[in-house]
Amino acid sequence: MTEDAGAPPPWLSVLIPVHNVKDYLRECLDSVLAQADDGIEVLMVDDCSTDGSDALVRELVAAHASGPVRVWGLFHAQNQGLSGARNTMLQAARGDYVWFLDSDDYLMPGAIPRLRAVIREHAPSLVLCDFFMLRERVKLKHKLRGEMHRRTFFGPERQLLRAPSRLLRGLFEAGQMHSWSKIARRSLWGEQLRFPVGRYFEDMATTPFLALLADTAWYEPAVWVAYRQRQGSILATPNLTKAEHLAHALANLRDAAAGKGLDDDALFAWAHFAARNFIGASRMADKALPEGCTSAVAMFRQAFEEASPIALRELDRAYKRRGWFVRALRLRYWLRRAEGPRAAAAA
Repeated sequence: MTEDAGAPPPWLSVLIPVHNVKDYLRECLDSVLAQADDGIEVLMVDDCSTDGSDALVRELVAAHASGPVRVWGLFHAQNQGLSGARNTMLQAARGDYVWFLDSDDYLMPGAIPRLRAVIREHAPSLVLCDFFMLRERVKLKHKLRGEMHRRTFFGPERQLLRAPSRLLRGLFEAGQMHSWSKIARRSLWGEQLRFPVGRYFEDMATTPFLALLADTAWYEPAVWVAYRQRQGSILATPNLTKAEHLAHALANLRDAAAGKGLDDDALFAWAHFAARNFIGASRMADKALPEGCTSAVAMFRQAFEEASPIALRELDRAYKRRGWFVRALRLRYWLRRAEGPRAAAAA
């Protein structure tokens, strides 16, 4: 499709990274086009697929060439991973807002019209939505775990948030940092904020920074995304590389937050989230090297101390004030593991 130089920029760019998702891509795109207006563009980037997804991208672009919604595709000459594909789309997108959508997921009906209504009325820098876990067979245990509606923010609903402390606190308390549940002004990303290429947990390394840049935010407590967790997910296949990337996911966040005046509740939520990262990374290392992960855990402890906005002793006191004694003991155990098995046994 040729671009009309005189046409106004779209209000929304839906950005879909593609890599070996031939069985899901059509459903994903259809879920967008079924509710899209002519002020939306859809961009897909194929990242060197080997299952025919690249041919499907070309087919889908051609099929919608004369439609009201601009659907276009780009193709990487070399595989760059999810971060690289997203960065390519950020550079190419023209919309005032950008919404990343993984190609094996899909949008729920009504998501885009509701988003447009929020933007027209409030024009927030950042919009957060909820999701549900997409499974072939939904069992009672999945419902009891709340998988039919996962919140991505704990805090005020359907109101314009202007306090960075409240936004950061709600994000860290919910712990759902994925980019596809966050719709942001493209200007918020600017030319500097990008996904770290070649690293896991890329959403965790960008979403808190995005929130710090947002002067206003809106939380819509509605399920807008159907999230499909396929086999071979990051957490299901632990190794030392993934553990190291998790441990360092919040690197440099303290520098970015300097001068923001975050309150004690936000700082505690952040520190607790960093502690969970440390424990998760240490467990991954323990599974990968059960007989000798002390040096790795020691490195993760250092990364945790550098990422946490409050000191370890202060965090321990905060846990105890809240009655979180089990969490305090768990953190203490892994901190001692950084000193060796004997120290952990004595903890």
